[in-house]
Amino acid sequence: MARAVGDLLAEFDAGLEEEVHLPPSWNVAPTDDVPIVLERLIDGGPVRQLHVARWGLVPSWAKDPGIGARMINARSETVLEKPAFRKAMKSRRCAVPADGYYEWKQGAGKAKQPYYVHPGNSAGLVFAGLYEWWKDPSKAEGEPGRWMLSTSILTADTPPPGAESTVFGKLTALHDRVPIPMDAATMESWLDPHAQDPAALVDLVRAGVKGVAADWHVESVGRDVGNVRHNSPELIRPVEALF
Repeated sequence: MARAVGDLLAEFDAGLEEEVHLPPSWNVAPTDDVPIVLERLIDGGPVRQLHVARWGLVPSWAKDPGIGARMINARSETVLEKPAFRKAMKSRRCAVPADGYYEWKQGAGKAKQPYYVHPGNSAGLVFAGLYEWWKDPSKAEGEPGRWMLSTSILTADTPPPGAESTVFGKLTALHDRVPIPMDAATMESWLDPHAQDPAALVDLVRAGVKGVAADWHVESVGRDVGNVRHNSPELIRPVEALF
């Protein structure tokens, strides 16, 4: 995610509850900080805010934050049933901005080829997400780090290949799941704190995957992205695929 905080505030017409520090990253890994956009009811009305959250949702009942590394994604088919996600699905929904995402394809032997998936029009993505607050029992009230904000991204089945877009065949070849993207109208409904039907919202975001993803590009990139120590725009530069 390489967009600056000021650009995100303008793009999503959001405000800040507190100062946000979020350096650009071209290699976001689980448990890293990511931007999220959410809406809260303040004085009876919805207020849209930009926050920084740890990628990997930590449920409020977790004994420690380590569980978050396994909660980077939430399957949309079961999100209403899973204890880690169902409460957040009702009232703690968010949008997770991104420029694109990486996926890996297995080749011969142990070799894997990374691919960068991104919109073809150079615009950003926004994924359907959930957020949660976790209280660190080892810290006193008011102590820095007492509360941790974390997030998870909803996923869905990869759209089947079809005549309407060649990208779905490429996506299917990479993985059977995709993070759920939203257009502007869907995001408005997803973030609405007045919404009372979480099942309908899940259906809404799932139904929109194919339309939003139809113009995505899938490009092979260098394997440096597999090492979190590498973090620069060079990571998303297309290269010739290994296979």
